[in-house]
Amino acid sequence: MQRGVDAGAEASAAVTAVAADLIALSHSLHAEPELAFEETRSAAKTAELLAARGFEMDYGVADLPTAFTATYGSGELVVGVCAEYDALPEIGHACGHNIIAAASVGAALGLAEVADACGMTVKLLGTPAEESGGGKVLMLERGVFDDVAVAMMVHPGPFDLVGARSLALADVAVEFTGRESHASAAPEFGRNAGDAATVAQVALGLLRQHLARGQQMHGIVSKGGLAPNIVPARAELLYYLRANSTELLDDLRARASACFAAGALATGCTHEIRTVSPTYAELRQDPVVLAAYRAEVAELGRVPVPQDQEAERPLGSTDMGNVTHVVPGIHPIIGIDSGGAVTHQPEFAAAAVNASADAAVLDGARALAGTAVRVATDPDRRERLLDRQRRRTHG
Repeated sequence: MQRGVDAGAEASAAVTAVAADLIALSHSLHAEPELAFEETRSAAKTAELLAARGFEMDYGVADLPTAFTATYGSGELVVGVCAEYDALPEIGHACGHNIIAAASVGAALGLAEVADACGMTVKLLGTPAEESGGGKVLMLERGVFDDVAVAMMVHPGPFDLVGARSLALADVAVEFTGRESHASAAPEFGRNAGDAATVAQVALGLLRQHLARGQQMHGIVSKGGLAPNIVPARAELLYYLRANSTELLDDLRARASACFAAGALATGCTHEIRTVSPTYAELRQDPVVLAAYRAEVAELGRVPVPQDQEAERPLGSTDMGNVTHVVPGIHPIIGIDSGGAVTHQPEFAAAAVNASADAAVLDGARALAGTAVRVATDPDRRERLLDRQRRRTHG
């Protein structure tokens, strides 16, 4: 284990050596937020430090222009570090993906210093479109994770939470089609698609009383009509359906679909349901790798939410869940001082570049690097990951 202690210290020192660059990256990403699949500048900024360090770069992987991989070393154990860098509409980096990207780059740079000594290959995966679009799902399906033995990342939040969990998510759009008519002179000839959307939402609201624990629904009206005196022939709902598990999500999807159909039936309209983004699976954090991360953050002096309270705090949803169903992985939360704000609030976006956010970049990088060193240098943990990767590769 002494080899692991020494390598961990060396990786941490390497993070410290590039601390100013990592914080500058976080602030630069924050200053120029970009939306899903449009993160051209953000992906380039995230890749820049890795390319300068001698990582082998592969841009536009999985046929996604803003996805990339950066690889260093030749060891048998491939450690995947996931970087996110997409932002939210109007409120920018209110989920702190600038912190994620910078921490992941820092972890990769730290691990590059010890890759040979630990028998690992470091593979940073630049993953676009986490907020909407499922970049990791597409990269997983298209083989980018095939050689990865363990995948990891940290996500900022208002507190440290090691054993974070997330909900499975279906992202759907429902379009109702009716018939235009003059709303005053000839309303009897119209079929009101806006009313169809209203009836559907009333049905969804009544359904909420009978949902299983962990099932959620929330949405918006994205199209509702053109003018008050025209019976709307088109209306659209955008809805997120969530549940604790993929099985519960399937149940919710069927029940919500009946509510959408009810809106169309009641108003004489037709409707179509389409999937907007790939379905996100719930997180399945690997307990062995998570234990290593828990030890790392303790050494950094962080005090996470007590382990017996972790299950009470859902994360939301993430496409990292799909990765953890295939590859052993972790997705803990690293805390910043957000003044009481939570993710997806403008106040959290403002906090994502304060002093505590900068500290989270560096601590996140050190914790991820230290976790990778622990599992790479412990014979039992290492062989467990390699065995799972071999069995996955060979069917």
